[in-house]
Amino acid sequence: MSEIHAQREQLQELTQAALPEIEAATNLKDLDAVRVKYMGRSGLVTEVSKVMKDLSNEARPQLGQLMNDFRNSFTQVFDAKKEELEEAALQEQLASEAIDVTLPGRKPTIGARHIITQTMEEIEDLFIGMGYQIIEGPEVELDLYNFEMMNLPQNHPARDMQDSFYIDSEVLLRTHTSPVQARTMLAHNFEEGPLKMISPGKVFRRDNDDATHSHQFHQIEGLVVDKKITLADLKGTLLVFAQQLFGEDQEIRLRPSYFPFTEPSVEVDVSCFNCGGDGCSVCSRTGWIEILGAGIVHPKVLEMANIDATKYSGMAFGLGPDRVAMLKYAVEDIRHFYQNDLRFTRQFQGGQN
Repeated sequence: MSEIHAQREQLQELTQAALPEIEAATNLKDLDAVRVKYMGRSGLVTEVSKVMKDLSNEARPQLGQLMNDFRNSFTQVFDAKKEELEEAALQEQLASEAIDVTLPGRKPTIGARHIITQTMEEIEDLFIGMGYQIIEGPEVELDLYNFEMMNLPQNHPARDMQDSFYIDSEVLLRTHTSPVQARTMLAHNFEEGPLKMISPGKVFRRDNDDATHSHQFHQIEGLVVDKKITLADLKGTLLVFAQQLFGEDQEIRLRPSYFPFTEPSVEVDVSCFNCGGDGCSVCSRTGWIEILGAGIVHPKVLEMANIDATKYSGMAFGLGPDRVAMLKYAVEDIRHFYQNDLRFTRQFQGGQN
């Protein structure tokens, strides 16, 4: 009888037992248990190989070949079954995690530019169409440009109306956008043509927050410097502005006022767009609503910008887009613009990005 006859029979019996167990496995865990049972470190095949050390040199290769045949047969069937079970597990996972594409999607929220931004852009578009350029400047400004070159020297009483936030004695948060006009007049070359500009942006004053005032707000100031600029040019420009923003039937009126940087100076009123000038609560029964201040540029302002006031003249005006928006859209409290209340801001969805 062969020296390895018993081991050959053992391996045949293991083959007859192992292959059906592989096929009977219903999941990867059970399949791996079959592998450990037969091929693990302490598995049944390992038990057969323990006699290898006691065999003759002729019998060892024979037993080794028989064990390799078993491993090959086992591995072939095992790998095929494993692939089958992995595919089944994947399909089960996909089925359990399936997305019902027939459900309606969630519509993303589409933002919109803030109502003040929309108002400023509307005003900018109007003046661009009239040949003006948009010029912006620093919000942290020098006293020289913010006050001195606007004919507001040190200790001028009009400074009290523009009490600001000072960083030091010469540097402050600008109280109006007029400093941009001063900087632009200094840099402009009048040999290339007249200066027509507006300067939009944020400004800062130490106002107490209430329904009509805020420590931070927006301003747009306009400036035209050329030969023979008159109050008639100013009135015609502002009439176009008022009719564009509030309606073609609107009228304006100019009332004498005082600003250090213009002479003469005027307050500009627009006929009430709520009552048509008849008088109502919006216009305090007067039929008019104040919207901005304006005037003819003071000769001193021109001279400080190195412009010959005997040859050139100018007109200037300043308005608050916040106030324009309040009037145009009947907003009763300026603080609504800055409180980020979506119930308020969602009312103004024009001008979407």
